[in-house]
Amino acid sequence: MARKRVGFWYRLAVIVLKPLSTGISRREWLHEERLPAEGGIVVAPNHLSYYDPIVLARILWDNHRPPRFLAKSGIFELPVLGRVVRGAGQIPVYRQSAEAANAMRDAVAAVQRGEAVVIYPEGTLTRDPALWPMTGKTGAARVALATGAPVIPIAQWGAQRVLAPYGKRPKLFPRKTVRAIVGEPVDLSDLMGREPTAEVLRIATDRIMAAITGLLAELRDETAPKTLVDRHLSGLPDVGDAGVAYDEGVAG
Repeated sequence: MARKRVGFWYRLAVIVLKPLSTGISRREWLHEERLPAEGGIVVAPNHLSYYDPIVLARILWDNHRPPRFLAKSGIFELPVLGRVVRGAGQIPVYRQSAEAANAMRDAVAAVQRGEAVVIYPEGTLTRDPALWPMTGKTGAARVALATGAPVIPIAQWGAQRVLAPYGKRPKLFPRKTVRAIVGEPVDLSDLMGREPTAEVLRIATDRIMAAITGLLAELRDETAPKTLVDRHLSGLPDVGDAGVAYDEGVAG
């Protein structure tokens, strides 16, 4: 989807959010050249804050790749925002329902049209107290293997200082710096053309999460944990605020 063909609602969102993001935060993008200039791609970022979709949208828009997000269905039901995101062609995800498969179908179609589709592999904000990624769900891998499109991992850091995880009040002053680093495409070549069994999807997903985590370690200049938080094994709920006590040193 070229920027000149995004339509009225998409342009309205850009007109509102671009200057807003400029006023709220400084930006530092690393390795933008790794974003393919054309063709369908699956963009797989980490998820820290309700502010970071704006960070992701900005880096992709700045590089002439208008993003199409998979977003939870509740956003589409909001009075004003819902009309904008639906009009802008974003893809609703009806989690834990019979309609959940529709999001994968629509994501595959969008990638096949040459669009940049953003899928958060974790499916929700990280529950790791130090804000490292969790184990991923298989959605990004499914779309990549169904389309043959490259998976572009992106790690971002700083959005949590603008708006804390599950926070409702942004910290606007002093203006924070948000950083993002684009990775090389995740190598899934040996899995392409194979039946998407649970094992194949898990292998692909683990590679995607390893790539995101490695990029985040580079961005933070820290050593990533050897094992990612698995919210299912830890008993954390699949959606919603799990009441995790986030480390103020990284979230504040």
